[in-house]
Amino acid sequence: MFPTPIAKTSAPTRWLYQVALPIALLVWLLPIIAVALTSLRGQGDIASGNYWGLPTQWQVIENYTAVFTNTPILRYIGNSFLVTLPTVIGAVSLACLAGYALGVYRFKLNLLVFFIFVGGNFVPFQILMVPVRDLSLRLGLYDSITGLVLFHIAFQTGFCTFFMRNFIRDLPMELVEAARIEGANEFQIFWRVVLPLVRPALAALAVLVFTFIWNDYFWSTVLIQGDHAMPVTGGLKSLNGMWVAQWHLVSAGSIVAALPPVAIFFLMQKQFIAGLTLGASKG
Repeated sequence: MFPTPIAKTSAPTRWLYQVALPIALLVWLLPIIAVALTSLRGQGDIASGNYWGLPTQWQVIENYTAVFTNTPILRYIGNSFLVTLPTVIGAVSLACLAGYALGVYRFKLNLLVFFIFVGGNFVPFQILMVPVRDLSLRLGLYDSITGLVLFHIAFQTGFCTFFMRNFIRDLPMELVEAARIEGANEFQIFWRVVLPLVRPALAALAVLVFTFIWNDYFWSTVLIQGDHAMPVTGGLKSLNGMWVAQWHLVSAGSIVAALPPVAIFFLMQKQFIAGLTLGASKG
């Protein structure tokens, strides 16, 4: 049922794995390497078609200084935090409550409600562009951080509920029953018994949602127009000049924009791995 560990496979398979893995890793990293090199080039290198070679003009300080001094990237990064952090808090909080209800209580429509949460994740979000935009206009939420946060929470809660429900369902229900016998109400059981046990899962889910929302480009350009609320992913396109493509500045801005989710991942790496492996083994 499960793949055989690579250490237990035949010698040709292990050799193929050792050869193919570095090649696949290099191919996967090529776009990142290209962006990193472009962020260090001068405009002349790009104009002459030197995309993959070493820069002939190293402009490390100049490019990154220009990104912060000549563009509103700091405002975009601030907007991204204003969108991402409330979304993570809102989506994870709602998912914990819904996951607790679906994982602990046994009622007739439990499975149907769960399938509705899961089914929403299979709807291509591109087909929702027009109705979501019209709804945001009717509610007065278009071109605002509040509107973007609310729609992100709505779209992320389905996946987060699916994630949390499965973790909560695997908890020993004897602990919940024991807390009820001791006289604890449902909120006390949720807050003092269930949440401490799924803390690693909460950390893993928070990192995933933070990365999803921070890297979102589609909804930030559909629901936001002005720089006052534009997240950094949507704002990067404005780093190009009106008549001249400044790809060295766009690349430098992309590297700066990628730093927060990378930092979050490394700061919470232990919790993230623990959350993904929670319940993977027994005993």
